Amino acid sequence: MNILFLTIAKIDEIETSSLFKDLLRKFAKEGHNLYIVSPAERRYNEPTQVLNISNVCILKVRTLNIQQCSVIEKGLSTILIESQFYRAIKKYFIGVKFDLVLYSTPPITFIKIVDKIKKHFNAKSYLMLKDIFPQNAVDLGLFTNKSLIYRYFRLKEKKLYQLSDYIGCMSPANVDYLLTHNNSIDANCVEICPNSIDIEANLLNVDKFAVRYEYEIPDEAILFFYGGNLGKPQGIDFLLDVLKSQINNMKVFFLIIGSGTEYDKIKNWIFTSKARNVQLHAYVPKEKYNYLLCSADVGLIFLDKRFTIPNFPTRLLGYLLNRMPVLLAIDKSTDVGKIIENNGCGFWVESGDLYSFNRRIDYFINNKNAINIMGENGYKMLVDGYGVNRTYETIMRHFE
Repeated sequence: MNILFLTIAKIDEIETSSLFKDLLRKFAKEGHNLYIVSPAERRYNEPTQVLNISNVCILKVRTLNIQQCSVIEKGLSTILIESQFYRAIKKYFIGVKFDLVLYSTPPITFIKIVDKIKKHFNAKSYLMLKDIFPQNAVDLGLFTNKSLIYRYFRLKEKKLYQLSDYIGCMSPANVDYLLTHNNSIDANCVEICPNSIDIEANLLNVDKFAVRYEYEIPDEAILFFYGGNLGKPQGIDFLLDVLKSQINNMKVFFLIIGSGTEYDKIKNWIFTSKARNVQLHAYVPKEKYNYLLCSADVGLIFLDKRFTIPNFPTRLLGYLLNRMPVLLAIDKSTDVGKIIENNGCGFWVESGDLYSFNRRIDYFINNKNAINIMGENGYKMLVDGYGVNRTYETIMRHFE
């Protein structure tokens, strides 16, 4: 098949590993022709260009900044990206007949492209739902559900769902939420299509103690690892509460790697408090990130407690791959914590419940053998349900 993939993720190649690259690589290996459209944000000062690699064609479209920018620029770029992508597709992919349009949220503004491709080529469309917007913005207080901006994006959201022949959700709670709040969607078109990873391509063999020695992390401490965005959606204030409560506990060490609007808040606290059991690193290349991840004992996930929509953080897969139990501080609407506990590979508490969170930290301190047991349970969970083959087969069964 000729597959058009639309994304706001930065993609220059598909040989390295990431959420979408692993899946795209699987499509390419199965012989499909991939036409990927990805933004070239203005911060990189790159022109619109086409990169051809075997049966993969990557169209980089110059856009405004989408990530790590002001709310105003992010909103404007979300509105403009549809027309920018569409013009580029018409110019650079002329003569290509598409069989499938594959896309994810965010954003929700690819309606025009999806509609025209479907009508012109009689193509099918598949939405991988990774983000429920604008409700997530309402949950975080960015605007209200009475505002004009909410109504504008909510209308776009509904139209995108209507245009999608199939909608793949990350978890059962996502399916339930989508159908409960969108009565017009045919339930037969909605399914679980989980976040996934190419397990073999991501396995590393790293000397954990050599990494700790290099980064001056005590061997005897239980190393809790947080990797990913450090922004409002993650409820970083509660992460800070945890760090403050554990500042004198030398039996634990916290390694935090990420960037985002709340990065400086953590950095400033570490500097002023002179915390000795916390390290903070800004964005690092994927190879270095995985290198550091391999040294950890327990993976951390934080989400803002105000969320009413279910989230399924991608970073979970890296923790499971490295046979690490997971400790989550999340909202009550998200089912990832229940999934983790049901599979015996970690614990969850509601974000803000410091007493319960610290009790789980104490559990790992007093039951070090459980770290290995839970880690193996997590790896089994990953292999059984979150390998890239699962996602590929879920999508392709509609077209074979």
